[in-house]
Amino acid sequence: MTKEQLTPDFSKSPDGLIPAIITDVENGQVLMLAYMNAESYQLTLETGETYYWSRSRSELWHKGETSGHFQHVKKIALDCDLDTILIAVEQIGPACHTGARSCFFNDVDLINTKEEK
Repeated sequence: MTKEQLTPDFSKSPDGLIPAIITDVENGQVLMLAYMNAESYQLTLETGETYYWSRSRSELWHKGETSGHFQHVKKIALDCDLDTILIAVEQIGPACHTGARSCFFNDVDLINTKEEK
């Protein structure tokens, strides 16, 4: 399969949505996770900016349209099953709606579950 033929397999999900993991092209930091359908993916390819499907609003969402915090696409990769998208972006401003650079700032304390012997 050539690179031109690679396309996400949206049919693997009953709602036609697959996860998109967004990373900072400069340092690889995971910025956010969102969902894409075929239409949002195509708009992303055509415009070079990210579009997602908002599950809470049930509508297309152009990242940055309201906030000005656009994501300029630099690279797109698909996983081995073609059902997850990895997008490296130049992030303008924060990626998270809370104002944080990344949506992943809630560290979980790990508990040692091994029994002491």
